[in-house]
Amino acid sequence: MALRAAQRLQLLGRAARRLPPRLGNIAPPPEDRPAHLGLGGRRLSTVTRYTHLLAGGSAGLHGDSPAVRLQLTRRPPEEEEQAWGRGLAECSSSRQVLRLLRRAPGLSDRMAAAALHRLADLEVDVETDVLRSLCLQLQQDADRLTDGGLVSALLACARLRLDPRGTPVARLAAEGRARLGHGTLNVEQLCSLGRALLALEGPACPALPQVMEHVQSSELAACSPEELLAVYQLLQGGAMSEGGATAGGGALLHAMHGHALTLAPGMDGVTVSGLLGALAALEQQNQNQSGSLPLVLALCRQAVRHVDRFTDRQLAAVLGALLHFGHSDGHLLAALERHFPRVAFTARPETVTCAAQYLCQRGILSRPILDAVAESFVYRADDYDTGQVARQIVPLGKLGYLPPNAGQLFGKVESILHTRFSQFQPRTLLQLLHACTLVERFPVNFLSKVFKNSFLQQLQEEGAQMDGLVLAQLTQLYMAVKLECPFYRAPTLPREYRVNSFLGTGGALETPAERQLYLHVRAGLIKLLGARKYFAARVPTPYCYTLDVEIKLDKEGYVLPAGHRDYVHKRVVLCLDDYRRFTQGSRQLLGSEATKQRHLRLLGYHVVQIPFYEFEKLESKAAVVAYLHNKIFPHSFRLSW
Repeated sequence: MALRAAQRLQLLGRAARRLPPRLGNIAPPPEDRPAHLGLGGRRLSTVTRYTHLLAGGSAGLHGDSPAVRLQLTRRPPEEEEQAWGRGLAECSSSRQVLRLLRRAPGLSDRMAAAALHRLADLEVDVETDVLRSLCLQLQQDADRLTDGGLVSALLACARLRLDPRGTPVARLAAEGRARLGHGTLNVEQLCSLGRALLALEGPACPALPQVMEHVQSSELAACSPEELLAVYQLLQGGAMSEGGATAGGGALLHAMHGHALTLAPGMDGVTVSGLLGALAALEQQNQNQSGSLPLVLALCRQAVRHVDRFTDRQLAAVLGALLHFGHSDGHLLAALERHFPRVAFTARPETVTCAAQYLCQRGILSRPILDAVAESFVYRADDYDTGQVARQIVPLGKLGYLPPNAGQLFGKVESILHTRFSQFQPRTLLQLLHACTLVERFPVNFLSKVFKNSFLQQLQEEGAQMDGLVLAQLTQLYMAVKLECPFYRAPTLPREYRVNSFLGTGGALETPAERQLYLHVRAGLIKLLGARKYFAARVPTPYCYTLDVEIKLDKEGYVLPAGHRDYVHKRVVLCLDDYRRFTQGSRQLLGSEATKQRHLRLLGYHVVQIPFYEFEKLESKAAVVAYLHNKIFPHSFRLSW
């Protein structure tokens, strides 16, 4: 019996040794499961927050075969790393990145870090054993990683929002601080380390002053464009903000601007877009930006060469910088007009929105770009948030432009309003509806909700009076439907929400006449009519608009003195349209000015347009008088006074 029992125990032992280390159908204990970290409204998966899970052990999964394997003893050839980088750039999803990782026979630390950066670029949830295995191996081999691979991997972990208290991140950060103390990191590596520590620990990071001291002591005049970009991005991250400020920050920026200006003509697209984005961010942070404008202009000139090769994010960075600095460049616009229609259907919604907002801010009527925005809107608007919907439609109203697919476009807008009306912020909704009226698309189906007291109260910011622009938009919206939609029978706008004049909106709804143009016209009118008393200037009306020049005629067509109120049969309004009332570089009136003239005609005025591009061609006073006579009295002979 004893012998048989011993034999059975021996067989059981052999069988136990043949079993895999862990059965696939047995779940790990709860504390060993991967955790998630929140980032806004999404979750980025990461290695576990619990340090005891990743404190040691093999990085292998599924027995002794790791999902990915680092190759640190022999670095792959440069060509292989470049091919790997191109393969990563072509990946459009985390699944494709992970598939590429599984197929790689061996990765250098730089290749592994590049994969983590690509996952961060894609901004998607990542929950996979491959990522966990890769982070474990980086943790275990931290002391064997190259300087560049170490700081790049740490920065990628920070971008992925991995738990800074987790063992992999903490181990990489500790190794980075140690190498900082050894003084072996170059400028680019110092900046990557600084950005990672800023993201993980904030501006009060103890190691940040040491990083900045090393950066400032380096020879900036010998820095490459890539190293300069790294320094700018470090400062953009807040290295000189409160709590992380260093002495001489202004001098550092001034020196960097000067050196970058000399290198700008040879910069590639990555550096150009990165520098423009960093300069805009630094100015928003109220950093000392003395001398930045020449650099911005030089970078915009260089950007023209790279527009066709910009990635989606790079294009968004360039457009964002143009928006911030308020700069427009004809050559860059022409390049954008060629390139943007090709990418409008695949670009991120925010990039498309940036393009529309840039045209809106600068008053540029670019039909190729606006047509591409409108076409993509019809097919993609369901995926836009309400802010993006409004910011793509408002430019059409401001520029007074109807794209060829206007029917489909505004049908889509109406559909979105029906399904998501309550999701719009009140002021965003008002801007959208007001923009529709500027291009003669009247949202009558929604005004009953807009003119309700409950909605009007939401428009008022907490503890503050409703600003003049909001009241003016409400007033013009109400006027538009009353004048142009006679069938409208919905609630009216309460009088306390109306304004008396649109001139107080800073040119948003009405632009005052330009003084020099008015003085030239006034001199011609005095010569034409015989005296100053026969016309009035800057005349307010009961309809909120201000008339540039008004001339009153009786029933027989004779001119009456401006003060006459009786026997007025016809009122002639001269609209002195200087360049500010047109889209940039064109003869298309802005939407607000076209709406004003349309409303004045509906109110019974005879509108005569005096555009600057016609008036500036007149070379003598006699030519001015003849021009005004032909404009105001086209069917009568002129008398000489």
